[in-house]
Amino acid sequence: MRRAVLLALSVPLVFAAACSRQAPAPQAARAVKTLTVQAASTGATIDYAAEIRARSESRLGFRVGGKLVRRAVDVGDAVRAGQLLASLDPQDLRLSQEAAHSALEAARINADQAAADFKRFKELREQGFISLAELERRESAYKAAQAQFEQARAQAGVQSNQTRYSNLVSDVAGVVTVVEAEPGAVLAAGATVLRLAHEGPRDAVFSVPEQQVAAIRALLGRNGALKMRLWGDAAASIPATVREVAAAADPATRTFTVKADVGRAAVRLGQTATVSLPVPPSSGAFRLPLTAVFEQQGQAAVWLLDPASMTVQPQRIEVIGAEGNAVLVASGLTAGQTVVTAGAHTLTPGQKVTLYLEPGSAATAGPASTVQR
Repeated sequence: MRRAVLLALSVPLVFAAACSRQAPAPQAARAVKTLTVQAASTGATIDYAAEIRARSESRLGFRVGGKLVRRAVDVGDAVRAGQLLASLDPQDLRLSQEAAHSALEAARINADQAAADFKRFKELREQGFISLAELERRESAYKAAQAQFEQARAQAGVQSNQTRYSNLVSDVAGVVTVVEAEPGAVLAAGATVLRLAHEGPRDAVFSVPEQQVAAIRALLGRNGALKMRLWGDAAASIPATVREVAAAADPATRTFTVKADVGRAAVRLGQTATVSLPVPPSSGAFRLPLTAVFEQQGQAAVWLLDPASMTVQPQRIEVIGAEGNAVLVASGLTAGQTVVTAGAHTLTPGQKVTLYLEPGSAATAGPASTVQR
């Protein structure tokens, strides 16, 4: 009975609390800029950031281990073929070389003695003083001594080479791009000391997404198929030829590395550049300003305006290229639709909007201006 009374008293309180809540304030309309799109046949280019690199670049290191005592070049130095680049402490290598030469001399003396003994025993055999078996044993000893001498001579040659390997010498002319070891470091055989960019042709190296790999491969070997502009001199265009396309995507970026030959153009290693890939003309494409495009669930989209209700809804599009501050849209839009071009990143689906008017301008009846081609 008591629970029934409490329940009867709580019901009016619930209704009273519900009635006391205030309705949420309507969302304020946002001012936006718009344009009306029109289809037209047009072409475009896709730009990629590139870096100028040498056609061939070597990682140079010593063929023996040791302590680095001298580095004769720095980053940016031009070197010639045969020039000394760095040196190891040669003391231990020289001692090993002396030991090898001493072993060679001992093997030579032993071989000479074995040869003299074999000659005497051969004469004794001819006179009948020794048996044939004894002569054969002396001949075997002579041949073994000769083999030991040849082994010692080869080992001495190897050790002489090892001593020469304490000096790192450039095989080709080029430019030092990276230094990876400083004097005082103890290096293992083969450890990189510096990188050398060889003299010769230069490449513009850039990465493309997998959807553009087929278009890039179609340009392989076509002279001047790409255009490159250095960021320091954007006005000058340099023809480039696609030379190599990676067979596999980079595991981290999932892009494919492309190397474009720029020949012996006046470029410097490490310069940044823009490589432009031409996009074939597309009928029915639209140009939109970059400010009209946003990302929705990993895909490009725009806001479409309904002039009757003055509300906006998202619309996914396919972007196929770029021209300056505009993008080229292949699908997702039809002629006559109104697209928001300013304020797109603050909107929500179904939101009310108003047209932005420049200060001092008169109100217009239409919802948008027509896009200019």
